[in-house]
Amino acid sequence: MAARTPPSRDTVAAPAALRAQFRRVAVLGVGLLGGSFALAARRAGLAQEIVGYSKSPSTIRAAIAARVIDRGADSALQAATGADLVVLAVPVAAIGPLLQQIRHGLGDSALLMDVGSTKADVADAAQRALGKAALQFVPCHPIAGSERSGVQHAQATLFDGRRAIVTPLDANPESFVDAATQVWESLGAVVSVMDPRQHDAAFAAVSHLPHLLAYAYVYAVARQQHGATFLQLAGPGFRDFTRIAGSDPTMWRDIFQANSAEVLQQLQWFKQALAGFETQLRQGNWQVLESLIRQASQSRTEWASPTPADDAS
Repeated sequence: MAARTPPSRDTVAAPAALRAQFRRVAVLGVGLLGGSFALAARRAGLAQEIVGYSKSPSTIRAAIAARVIDRGADSALQAATGADLVVLAVPVAAIGPLLQQIRHGLGDSALLMDVGSTKADVADAAQRALGKAALQFVPCHPIAGSERSGVQHAQATLFDGRRAIVTPLDANPESFVDAATQVWESLGAVVSVMDPRQHDAAFAAVSHLPHLLAYAYVYAVARQQHGATFLQLAGPGFRDFTRIAGSDPTMWRDIFQANSAEVLQQLQWFKQALAGFETQLRQGNWQVLESLIRQASQSRTEWASPTPADDAS
């Protein structure tokens, strides 16, 4: 990651995370991730008050009833005004417009973070929407979630032991990056810091492409003449392989749109590998096919059995 030159610390107030506690946390988008963030922050004693905003009044009522948030706001601007920490837990395509809505309510020391699955587009949107105030926005991506959505599935332990990626902007003072890191660590996450575009290349390979393949595979099976019968016979292997195909379609459309170039690049690698497997299958080269399978199996085993150094990272 390129070295960052932070603005003078004399002109940038330290965010509240460098103090013991936030006075007010605003969660914009009270779904699975936003709700889980609120619950985890409450468990950690991170906030005196948690304010939520959602376009759906019923979501806010459910969040208050479940003690996920303390109160709801009528608008994103109202929620963000006076908040020390603002968390945007909305689809990536909505982050730029939402930042424009709240920019005039932000305090000079307020820390802003998101939880989106793509980062380069979010970083660009923040700089367009916030101007100089973009120095307060630290893009983040917690590697946690579920194929289920909605505040009813929120849980305080969602981030425990999970990795959270912090992808600073060039404009971010070190104090704000440190604050974002401390927030995620207080919620139980293990933090990594990387460049936004490096993040998008990596997650196209290990997250975005797998979702695309899962959707395509289920679509292919279900659309066959006897697809319904095949699905009735599916067992644990099919369930494991296709679990993520139950994820929110709108959210994943936005992710594929935001990171299409990197996903297409990874798709080419996959098509090349698949063609190699197909060739061996067509030609009956069973030993070669077994070798390919064995290499893949070994890579999977090594990934699933991290070394002590990996555990400490």
